[in-house]
Amino acid sequence: MTAAPSIQPKFLTSRHDLGVVAVGFSGGQPKAGVDAAPIALIEAGLIDQLKEELEYNVSFDGQVHNYAEMLPSEDPDHRGMKRPKFVSAVTREVSEQVYSHAKDGKLVLTLGGDHSIAIGTISGTARAVRERLGRDIAVIWVDAHADINTPETSDSGNIHGMPVAFLTGLATEENEETFGWLKDHHRLSLKKLVYIGLRDIDSGEKKILREHGIKAFSMHDIDRHGIGKVMDMALGWIGSDTPIHLSFDVDALDPMWAPSTGTPVRGGLTLREGDFIAECVAETGSLIALDLVEVNPSLDQEGAAETVRAGCSIVRCALGDTLL
Repeated sequence: MTAAPSIQPKFLTSRHDLGVVAVGFSGGQPKAGVDAAPIALIEAGLIDQLKEELEYNVSFDGQVHNYAEMLPSEDPDHRGMKRPKFVSAVTREVSEQVYSHAKDGKLVLTLGGDHSIAIGTISGTARAVRERLGRDIAVIWVDAHADINTPETSDSGNIHGMPVAFLTGLATEENEETFGWLKDHHRLSLKKLVYIGLRDIDSGEKKILREHGIKAFSMHDIDRHGIGKVMDMALGWIGSDTPIHLSFDVDALDPMWAPSTGTPVRGGLTLREGDFIAECVAETGSLIALDLVEVNPSLDQEGAAETVRAGCSIVRCALGDTLL
């Protein structure tokens, strides 16, 4: 697949300007190794491909940030959340890093890291778009999991299962050290949130999705309608005049294609279906930001390279790579 991005973006200052944030953070879940994903993706040639093949002007500080300096001396559980101060501090910093690119009208690519970092990435792009264009954003969340647990509905206390709840205001905090800083950010509308690929949803999350009428396409829907029809329905729900933040968890793919991830679930998307989702979003011209998260090169040594290649493929497709 080779082609420079050809669709003129609707909400960016240039189709060629790309800001990259590399977040080597694993504090939102218990398994080490996901912090190594950004360097694995970069060493696989992703940044060079974006520059040379897709002709992006890439703004990247060359660092994979691990935020070790933000690790608090004490970080007790709060409302059942594990490491709440650390995750809050890191996501707040990530929000500022993403905002610094997005406010200038650049497309922003964030390489994670676990999915808790979306608290930072999405709040950063939402703030920038609100200030720059006076608009709200839509989020397409591609994942095996809904990640919409509140601290009270979560069985594990792992914050990578809660980002959507905090971003939408379903979960709130007053304390600045534990996500209270989000109260100064515009909330993500539940009506502008679309899930694709769900297949492992907690009972509390099912209740939230149903009670709030959140648009969600599970693997059942994809099996029934096909990925083409699902994307038509998902993008139709968002509308053609809304900036899109695509947050892609590699565990949305079946472990056959992405085995090296923290919470793999069988029965997922094929790599081609994952690429197709990214291609469809790219074709809208409305993409303003992309997260690629939960690649964990340490968990399946034989499958690590395959998972990294899958992650690179998703990113390239979302940023304009085409088959012809």
